[in-house]
Amino acid sequence: MKQPKLAITTLAVLSALAASAHAQDGMPITVSGFGTGAMTMTNSDQAEFNRVNQAGGVGKDARPGVDSNFGVQVTAKWSDTVSFTAQGLVRKSPIHDQFGAELAWAFAKIKLNDDFSLRLGRVGLPVYMISDVRNVGYANTMLRPPNEVYRQVNVDNADGGDVVYQHSFGDTTVTAQAAIGRAKVRSADSNVEFKPVISTQLVVENGPFTYRLGRSQASFGVYDNSSLTGLVATLNKVGLSSVANEVKLTDIKGTFTSAGIAMDYNNIIGQAEYAKRKTETRLVPDTSSWYIMAGYRYGKFVPFIVHGDVKQDSIRDFAAMPTTGPLAPLTAGTNAAIKAGLQSTTGIGLRWDFYKSAAFKVQMDRIKTRDGDGYFLNAKPGFAGSTVNVYAAAIDFVF
Repeated sequence: MKQPKLAITTLAVLSALAASAHAQDGMPITVSGFGTGAMTMTNSDQAEFNRVNQAGGVGKDARPGVDSNFGVQVTAKWSDTVSFTAQGLVRKSPIHDQFGAELAWAFAKIKLNDDFSLRLGRVGLPVYMISDVRNVGYANTMLRPPNEVYRQVNVDNADGGDVVYQHSFGDTTVTAQAAIGRAKVRSADSNVEFKPVISTQLVVENGPFTYRLGRSQASFGVYDNSSLTGLVATLNKVGLSSVANEVKLTDIKGTFTSAGIAMDYNNIIGQAEYAKRKTETRLVPDTSSWYIMAGYRYGKFVPFIVHGDVKQDSIRDFAAMPTTGPLAPLTAGTNAAIKAGLQSTTGIGLRWDFYKSAAFKVQMDRIKTRDGDGYFLNAKPGFAGSTVNVYAAAIDFVF
C-alpha cells in the first residue's frame, strides 16, 4: 500500500538525518516504543467483536489481534528549535484480517518560541481526549477506549500540519491545538477520503483535573463501495432522487464536537467524554455518544468500572418509501444502510503495575445491542438485540 508523498518525504528526510547524525555523532536521536500483547474472546460465535478500523474480530476462540499492537518512535533533534519525528505502528489491518504496518506520524517540528510550535508532515489529529495515546495501552487505565465514542470518527492522522500553543498561568496549564490536512481511510469494501479535515482542541490542566473541548470538521467522500454506489444509482433510476440526495457519497460535510474531563485525585481516578457527530448524509448517521470511567488506586492495583452508550439522532428509516410491492427490497436495503450501530457497554477491569514500565490488565465488558447488531462484525441471522460478554487480558509496556 502506497503512503502519501508528504509522509514519505518526511520519513526520508528523517532517515537521512538520523544516518548522518549516527555517523557524525552530531545530532541526538531518541528511540522509544510501546506495545500491548493481549488475548481477547467473547461468549458468542453469532458475531465478531472488534475495534475501529479492523477487518476482522473475535468470537468464542481467543485471539491476539483485537487488542494487540506495537509501535516505535524515533526523534532526531536537529537544533534547540527543530526536530524530526517518525512513528511506526503495527496492528490489525482494516483491509485484511491480519497484522499490518503503517506510518502513524512523520513530521518536522519547529519551536517558534516558548509558547508556540509548528509541526509539518503526518500529524495525529486531536479528535478525542486520548487521541495522542489511544494506541498506547500503558498510558490508559482501561484496556481499550469504549467503542461507543471511539468508533464515531475513524481517522487518526492527516498529511498537513498543526500549530500548538501551551502556556502555564500559575498552577494552570492551557494547551490549544489546531490541525489541518488530508487523509484517507481504507477498508475492505471502501475508501473514505477527507479533503480537508480540520481538528482543534483546548485543554486546561489544573492540579488533579484535566478539562477538554474539541471540534473537528471535514469535507469527505466514500469511494470504491459498489454496494452503496449501486444503491444510490438505483434510487435515482426509480425516481427516488430525494432519497438519493440524502444518502449522497461525495462532497459531504461533517462535524464532531466533544467535551471531556479527567481526574486523578487522592487515589480516585475518573475520566468521561461526551460527543456529537453530524453529517450531511444519512449513510453516516448523526449520533450522540458518551462514556464514564471511575477507578481507585490501591498501591499498584487499580480496579475500575466503565459505562458507555451511543444513540442515533438522525432518522433510522425513510417512512415515505414503499414497504410493499416491487420496491420493498430497495426500501429495506436503504433503511438498513442508514442505521448506526446502537449499543451500550458496562465493563469492569483491573490494572496491575507490576513493573516500572509494564502493566497487566484484565477487563470484562457486557455489551447490549439495540435495534440491530451494534458494532459487531459478521453477525448471523437472529443476532440483533443480543447481549455479549467480551473478555480480555493484556500486558502493556513502554520502553
